[in-house]
Amino acid sequence: MGRRIVPLTADTVGDLPTPCRDCPFWETSPAQHDGRASAADGHRVKRTWLEATTAAWGPCGLLAYVDEVPAGFVTYAPPAFVPRASAFPTAPISSDAVLLMTARVADGQTGAGLGRALVQAAAKDLGKRGVRAIEAYGAVGELCLLSAEFLESVGFVTVRDHARHPRLRLDLRTAVTWREPVEEALGRFRRAVRPFPAGANRT
Repeated sequence: MGRRIVPLTADTVGDLPTPCRDCPFWETSPAQHDGRASAADGHRVKRTWLEATTAAWGPCGLLAYVDEVPAGFVTYAPPAFVPRASAFPTAPISSDAVLLMTARVADGQTGAGLGRALVQAAAKDLGKRGVRAIEAYGAVGELCLLSAEFLESVGFVTVRDHARHPRLRLDLRTAVTWREPVEEALGRFRRAVRPFPAGANRT
């Protein structure tokens, strides 16, 4: 079984699993997105956000293929680039951290460690880019958020507890002990990087 992890781009956003490829949850604020947008509108918003964020900051997602079939993804960016970043009771994300927005493994690809591999690949690349930490809002049973249980299983720890949306953190200085075959993804990311402090204001 061949596994390949590459940067997510505007050209490959259509390879995201459904319903994620057409959902602008993270790319819009609560006032902008009420869940009633059409799939075409949602896809357009996601693609536009991806293009703008990549141009300003650098790659902001990973896409995994297994035997050349799209199998999973992860997205992340500094909170200044994520309209929904402040819409949680445990906000804000720390000034030295990048927000891990979401990740999903396609049906039929679960149980093989792909989700862990994607998070590890993201952490290794962000560490190379000078980011000190990754933070995420945990959840239970919410499609657009990662479960707190999964986050803890890949090394995150809770820094602000909450019944529904705890905020968890991974210090990237501890992530250097991970060993995963992600060199192809890292090489592609380094060639596309734009310098931008993790917590800086995009304006």
